[in-house]
Amino acid sequence: MKDHEQETLLQEAWSAAEPPGLPPRFVQRYPASRLVLGSGVIATLAAELAGAGIRRPMVLAGARTRQSNLYAHVMHALQGLPWLDTPPVPAHSSAELVEQLARLALAAQADGFVTVGGGSAADTAKAVAIVMAEGEPLARHAVRFTPPSTLVVPPLLKPKLPILAIPGTASGAEVTASVGVRDASGAKLLLSDPAVAARVVLLDPVANLCVPASLMCTTGMNALAHCIEGLYSRERTPLAEAFALDALARLAYALPAVRRRPGDEAARAQLLYAAHLAGLVLVYARTCLHHALCHVIGSVSGVPHGEANSVMLPHCVAYNAQAAAEPLARAAAALGLDGGPQSLVRALGALQVAAGVPARLRDIGVAERDLDRIAAKGMGERGLYYNPRQVTGADELRSILEAAY
Repeated sequence: MKDHEQETLLQEAWSAAEPPGLPPRFVQRYPASRLVLGSGVIATLAAELAGAGIRRPMVLAGARTRQSNLYAHVMHALQGLPWLDTPPVPAHSSAELVEQLARLALAAQADGFVTVGGGSAADTAKAVAIVMAEGEPLARHAVRFTPPSTLVVPPLLKPKLPILAIPGTASGAEVTASVGVRDASGAKLLLSDPAVAARVVLLDPVANLCVPASLMCTTGMNALAHCIEGLYSRERTPLAEAFALDALARLAYALPAVRRRPGDEAARAQLLYAAHLAGLVLVYARTCLHHALCHVIGSVSGVPHGEANSVMLPHCVAYNAQAAAEPLARAAAALGLDGGPQSLVRALGALQVAAGVPARLRDIGVAERDLDRIAAKGMGERGLYYNPRQVTGADELRSILEAAY
């Protein structure tokens, strides 16, 4: 082939493969995290702590995690090391507990954290690190959103103690800059600080086999939501899309696989890694309407975050389908679909069935009488600021909740 013919073919290929356009301006952060994935990696915990400069960690986990084989592996790996025990971390945690633990950590001279389990343990450690560095009360460091378009993000500039995370769910919370805990009224306080992303993450698929497949699947729907919202968030970077599209394809495979074969180590590894990628999406993007509603559903009804995500995701995607048609079409294509946003909405409904996750709010303990309250409180959530379609009133949120009920 002559040079000019080859050049013509290459030009045609380049034209056919033209990537999506770049945002006119964006900021891309690179977290200083280290991921270790492999069977039995929890046994390296002592060496990983030493490498991160942590000599006296505070260990945080929920009550159910503390009774698990996963936690037993962690306790065995900590033998001979000084560490600080804590009360079990409840679902959604609380500002009161965070401030209590911060005082305990300061008094005991803890120099880092080990989190075991789900997003509540990870978020609690991140919030404790913020309070230790920035001071009490936690609420003064929270992001504040005033409808329709005013967002205030307090700067959190002081160095934070390092966190080593051992995830036991698919939340991906350990690698994000975001923190969510409840205040005394039950409202969700949201904070943002890239310095609290875990320095080290240990993903152990063998240890994860003790985690119920149902929990991995509901929290995996949360990971799926990270990907989709990261694709159309008003604040995102091209790297968010790269992580999101890869994680979407892995999640679409791994969620049904873990449900069908709960003892399959390889399927667990795929789901854990996909959730980690989905968490990284939120390093380079922000969550939107979907997470805003799920935060309020959790704070009002007390339902697990993963279950709320499982129910709400198709409905929130449908709400944003027209405003975010292009990125949602790319999400659909990543799953092998060719029908654009509507085909993605249908596929999410099918995935609910394949993964065995709940699909209605009434089935996860949300009372119909609470829908108005959830809609009203949702109007104060920061996720609305980043949503591609502007929410004009609580009645719109009420309609989404009704459809999901």
